[in-house]
Formats: sequence, structure tokens, C-alpha cells
Amino acid sequence: MTDQIEHPLSPQDCLVALMIAVSASDENVRTVELVRIEATVNHLPIFAEYDADRIGSMAETVFDLLEQEDGLDALFGLMRDNLPERLNETAYALACDVAAADGTLAESELRLLEEIRYELDLDRLHAAAIERGARARHMRA
Repeated sequence: MTDQIEHPLSPQDCLVALMIAVSASDENVRTVELVRIEATVNHLPIFAEYDADRIGSMAETVFDLLEQEDGLDALFGLMRDNLPERLNETAYALACDVAAADGTLAESELRLLEEIRYELDLDRLHAAAIERGARARHMRA
């Protein structure tokens, strides 16, 4: 018998987990951030076959991980194991959208986005373009 996880995370689970982690990074999960996550899952093609009911279980997983001392490292380990490299820019774009959804960026959100950029090995110019796009999409009048 092997020690494999019975139900490994799908790439979509990883994207959802990362969005939830960004929302939780300032220890204040805002409704507007949750609405952004739900809208993202309901509208983007990457989530076309995704069961939106999994968002709750992914949230529990993320919250459980973040309560642990090395929980963020464990979360990044799950990303490395289950998120194809071709989706790294997508993951960062979704993380930026959640961070920008409430119109403010807390220091903790900025630090987490920096760690995500590093973990996903994103080119600085690509990351800057993604960040600029998120800012433009969430600009207020």
C-alpha cells in the first residue's frame, strides 16, 4: 500500500487555494474577495469542469494549513506538486485579482504576492504586467 493522497488536488483546486490564501493573508476574509473568487470560478474557462462546491473544502484546507507553523510552505508544496507550470501566470493573475478586489492592499497581502511570484518563478516584467492589469480591472471612480 502506498502513501499517496487518495484525491490529489486538481490544478483548479490549486488556483482556488491560492486565491483563498491571498484573501486570508490579512486575517480578514472580506465578502468582496469571496465574491471575486466565486465569480472567477463561475466564469473563467479554466474552471469550466470544476465543481464549485469544492471551494468550501479548499477553504478548510487552506485555513488548516495557515494555522500551522510551516503552513504556507506546505501550501506552496501542494502548488509545486499539482499546478502545471503553464498555469503559473494564471495563478498569479487570480491571486492579484483577489488582492485588489477590496480596493486596498495590506502589507501582508503584498508580502504574500511577493512570495507567490518567487514560488511560481515568474519573470519580473510578466508579474508587473499582471499586477498592472489587476489594478486597472479593480480601479474605482
